[in-house]
Amino acid sequence: MERKWIRTALAAGILAIGGISLGQSQQPAADNTKANKTDKGTTAGQAKNNESDRTTMQKIREAVMADKSLSTYAHNVKIISENGKVTLKGPVRSEDEKKSIEQKATDVAGAGNVTNDLTIKPPKGKKTTN
Repeated sequence: MERKWIRTALAAGILAIGGISLGQSQQPAADNTKANKTDKGTTAGQAKNNESDRTTMQKIREAVMADKSLSTYAHNVKIISENGKVTLKGPVRSEDEKKSIEQKATDVAGAGNVTNDLTIKPPKGKKTTN
């Protein structure tokens, strides 16, 4: 009886240490690794390092992060500014998120200065209508 209790306690401890708790569902972390590997364009790290573009990217990022209704995917999109032109890249969960981020970027960079290359990646088991 004691051995069975020890095995059960050990298994529960291993699950807890591994980030899995019994009786609770875990949402996987957003993983944009595949999208980032296939994206051969300019990244934020490669953007020109002028103060105006840095300020633009910072203001857009702050607006995106302040919107708590957006998914983790949306919070992690790439925001690239070069010579006042902004490009948005990466996956989001819905058309609404895609439009919301584009509007935030347009509010900062101005109409006609935003290229929206965001893609929609719905949660597993859900399909989108694009």
